[in-house]
Amino acid sequence: MRTALDHRAALSSLAARSVPGVERVDVDAGTVSRLVELGAGPVHVTAHVAATGVRVDADGPAAPAALDDLATRWFGLADDLAPVHAALGGDPVLGPLVAARPHLRVPGHPDGFEAAVQVVLTQQVSLGAGRTTGARLASAYGRPGPGGLLAYPRPEDLAAADSVALQAVLRVPHARARAVHALAVACAGGLRLVPGAPAADVRAALLAIPGIGPWTADVVALRALGDRDAFPAGDLVLRRALGVPDVRDVATAGRAWSPWRAFAATHLWAAVGYPAAATAPPDGRAQRTRPGGPGIGPSAIR
Repeated sequence: MRTALDHRAALSSLAARSVPGVERVDVDAGTVSRLVELGAGPVHVTAHVAATGVRVDADGPAAPAALDDLATRWFGLADDLAPVHAALGGDPVLGPLVAARPHLRVPGHPDGFEAAVQVVLTQQVSLGAGRTTGARLASAYGRPGPGGLLAYPRPEDLAAADSVALQAVLRVPHARARAVHALAVACAGGLRLVPGAPAADVRAALLAIPGIGPWTADVVALRALGDRDAFPAGDLVLRRALGVPDVRDVATAGRAWSPWRAFAATHLWAAVGYPAAATAPPDGRAQRTRPGGPGIGPSAIR
């Protein structure tokens, strides 16, 4: 699909969150490979990501329309960025970031359940630690598929797992393993984490699961549901990016960016994790734009 895209930021974000063995991201080559369920079992797909858009190829049966839909959901290509720029372009914090990255989009995920479990696994730890734990989970409960990759465990796979054995595989505190298991039970029982699902209802269902709090529910809404007003105010990276001391301060700042708060969060994460390439203002001098706060490595990017 041909749509303007900040491809380097998109690839860097995916690389920071990809689960080893489940997804391969080559930032330099501009490719992402993984298994995706397209109705008849896992299919090996490769997304070719460029500034002009995304093309998804499949090594197996897949309708072109299904691949276009996958690219759209995965890379946030359906959004009209004009109203986003109009709303955020004049903001003293977001305006410079939008100007530096006018084609930045909010990435989604091919598998909402996988996205949600990985969010749970990154609670109170770095993305790198969450990726490692996700790889253990996939190795133990995933399914081998084409291309030497694993299909991430299905909700029913984890719902049927013994909770003690699951914790032993994950090597995480009991509360976190219990949250993963309870999330799997909820999704196996009908909770749908897909774009277009009613955000308020999904949020309520997630918050009813022991071990899942507002931050997790908000990131799931952003990644899995495609909620463009989702804003994880409890995110430590956002707090540091804005240079404020409290979650309430982040929430207060975010009110000015509604209904595009997911874009605001994405711009702030990108500015902290992988600053935009030097841009040339009218006077010809190169500059970099990023918000205040201490530097944070790419492993912290959400």
